[in-house]
Amino acid sequence: MTLALEGVRVLDMTHVQSGPSATQLLAWLGADVVKVEAPGGDVTRRQLRDVPDADSLYFTMLNCNKRSITLNTKTERGQEILTALIRGADVMVENFAPGAVERMGFSWERIREINPRIVYASIKGFGDGPYTAFKAYEVVAQAMGGSMATTGFQDGPPLATGAQIGDSGTGIHAVAGILAALLQREKSGRGQRVNVAMQHAVLNLCRVKLRDQQRLAHGPLAEYPNDDFTDDVPRSGNASGGGQPGWAVRCAPGGPNDYVYVIVQPQGWQPISELIGRPELAGDPEWATPEARLPKLAKMFQLIEEWTSTLPKWQVLQQLNRHNIPCGPILSPKEIIEDESLAANDMIVEVEHPERGTFTTVGNPLKLSDSPTTITTPPLLGQHNEDIYIGELGLSRDELPQLKEQGVI
Repeated sequence: MTLALEGVRVLDMTHVQSGPSATQLLAWLGADVVKVEAPGGDVTRRQLRDVPDADSLYFTMLNCNKRSITLNTKTERGQEILTALIRGADVMVENFAPGAVERMGFSWERIREINPRIVYASIKGFGDGPYTAFKAYEVVAQAMGGSMATTGFQDGPPLATGAQIGDSGTGIHAVAGILAALLQREKSGRGQRVNVAMQHAVLNLCRVKLRDQQRLAHGPLAEYPNDDFTDDVPRSGNASGGGQPGWAVRCAPGGPNDYVYVIVQPQGWQPISELIGRPELAGDPEWATPEARLPKLAKMFQLIEEWTSTLPKWQVLQQLNRHNIPCGPILSPKEIIEDESLAANDMIVEVEHPERGTFTTVGNPLKLSDSPTTITTPPLLGQHNEDIYIGELGLSRDELPQLKEQGVI
């Protein structure tokens, strides 16, 4: 079966997480992704190692389904080879520091001159302006994109989210831009530049807080559990932030992840009141309507928690779902890895690695009926040098050891 991006060649000049997450998704969709690494390799091959002398999970979980070549682009011969690689690529992706690719001699103008049809995607920390030269990391992007200021409880410090919205979130945004540019190329015949900034991607994911910032100008936000409001959107704990109130309520036996998140819709109040043993609240004017409950959200969820705290979270989940009440258990990473339904949906996948043995990774969340994904092992460093340099670029077999001796590969 032909995959969605079969025949698309991606030159992957990315490292760490934001770029590799984007190119891995392209590889899962069927693109031929060639990861170009310095002779020492992507730094994440050695970071956070759990198995000595083997590529780390940090690397393996971001670089499946790719091929790897090594290339020193600071050498004259390396730049000649990179030029040939660009000439044969449909997409080039990089997430170097601002100006690094230009200093190699490969500005967008030069890249477009080499290959007018190429889609050149750059992932940076920030857009043009006072932050351009700032170094960006995951949590820096969260801090400057609006996420941290609105995460946590009102009386506590700003908090980072465990989801990698700065790195992998930006990678997904980059994929959207790349696919749009490839589609436009079908009509225009031209490639184009795609720029995605981590701060901008986080901001896009925080739009509801900008919505609330504007609503705040007209008075306190009634659906927030906070007592006091200033002119900034406050941190609101586990409040849903939407039109229907929600909260994480504790379950038995009271462990760190023994919680269920519950949404109270208007039609859900009567069955909830029965489940918690307070059926009279369904008809009580002080509780019967969403408007009546809104000033008492903390008390409402306290009443619900008095019931849930006596039951295991899976039993709570079962009873709430029986009444069609939106809810979900808080799942730990251990529970997610062991979740049979996620494995059945190919979202938790076992992959064989030649050095470290079997490891568990996340599968492709994009399910295409005519383009099924098979997760394959990430490449060893320079594993495909011979295949690409000799088999595809036409270098002589004698030149390869010379290039290695000269530090080019």
